[in-house]
Amino acid sequence: MAVACGGDDDVAVERTAPDTTIVDDELAPTTVTTTPLTTTTEPVPAAAPRPDWLGTRVLQPGPDGLVPAQPTPPELVDRRLETPDHLPPPPTQAFQAEVSEVPDDVLARSTWRPECPVPREELRWVLVTFWGFDGEIHTGELLLRADAVEAVVAGFAHLHERRFPIEEMRIVEPWELDTPPTGDGNNTTAFVCRPTRGSSSWSEHAQGRAVDINPFHNPYVKGDLVLPELATAYVDRTEARPGMLTVDDVAGFTGAGWGWGGHWRSLKDHMHVSATDR
Repeated sequence: MAVACGGDDDVAVERTAPDTTIVDDELAPTTVTTTPLTTTTEPVPAAAPRPDWLGTRVLQPGPDGLVPAQPTPPELVDRRLETPDHLPPPPTQAFQAEVSEVPDDVLARSTWRPECPVPREELRWVLVTFWGFDGEIHTGELLLRADAVEAVVAGFAHLHERRFPIEEMRIVEPWELDTPPTGDGNNTTAFVCRPTRGSSSWSEHAQGRAVDINPFHNPYVKGDLVLPELATAYVDRTEARPGMLTVDDVAGFTGAGWGWGGHWRSLKDHMHVSATDR
C-alpha cells in the first residue's frame, strides 16, 4: 500500500521521506514508498484499551444550545488509546500513501452528495500509513480534493518521520453528522460535507482542502467553547504530550503552503490544517 504519482501505470519508487511528488493526471491507483527514518523521538508507553463507554455518553446542551466544556475523564487526561484497524495494516514501517479515484462503495459511506461544493470527479481516496499510540504502523483513509493531495501527503510523511502518534483515521459517515455530542471523538479526517461552524457557508472540509488531526488532543477553543467538549485537559498547550500538534509537527503542511489553526488569534483550532488557512 502506498504518495501518488498520477499517470496511466502504477509506480513504486524508493526515496527518502518526506520528499514526495504527485502529478494529478488520468488517475489510476499509483504509489510511492518512502524509506523509514531513524528519529530521536522517544517511544510512547503502551496504548490503553479503548473504554467501552467511548462515544456513548451523550452531553446535554446549555440554554444557548451549546454543550459547555466538561472536565476531562481521568482515562483521557493523557489519552493514549489503541488504534482500531478499519483497513489492513501495511506490510512495512516505511511511510506509504496510495491515491486513486474514489470507489463507489467508499463514496457511498462518505458524506458526499451531489450538492457538495466539490464534484465527485475532483475527489481522491488517499490511504496513508501512520504510527498509533501502540507504536505500530496502521493504515488510514482520507477523502481529499485532487489539488490538496500533494500537500497532505507531505504533511503526513513528515508526521510519520517524527513518529507522531495518531489514534484513528477514517472517513466520516453520514450518520455521524446528526448524532448528539459525546465530546470524546478523536478521528483524524479530511473531507466532511458540512457548513463552517456557526455559518451557512461551506467549510474547507466540504471543499476537500482541510484536515483535522487528533481532535481530542488538539481541540478547537473559542472563549469558553471547547470542542470536543471533554478535551479541556488539552487546552493548555505549554507542555506537549504525545498526540498534541506543535509547530514542528505541522511543518510538512505549512512548508507546502497550508495554514494551521494553532496560529490563529481570535480562536485556536489546534487540530486544523487547511489550504486557505481558514
